[in-house]
Amino acid sequence: MIRVFVVYESEPEPERYEQHAELCRRVEGGTFRHGKVFGAPVGEPKFAYYAEWEFADRDAFRAAARTPEFAATGKDAMALGIPFQVHFADVSE
Repeated sequence: MIRVFVVYESEPEPERYEQHAELCRRVEGGTFRHGKVFGAPVGEPKFAYYAEWEFADRDAFRAAARTPEFAATGKDAMALGIPFQVHFADVSE
């Protein structure tokens, strides 16, 4: 399973982020989730918001990453105006 996860430095405005989430849901082959980061083991969390896509395997991820919809999500994320980081993980059970 492949996870693409994004961490945001601050929490986005909810209505605007829902527009972004709807765009992310249009990427075929993946499941999109998001939510507020509410804590950390010690001190305050470094990031305020989290989002992820889950893809069945690398082939599904590669296919999705080549689509115009996937490219549009990156452009839209930058338009949010919130610093963020994107990471890719190969998750095993």
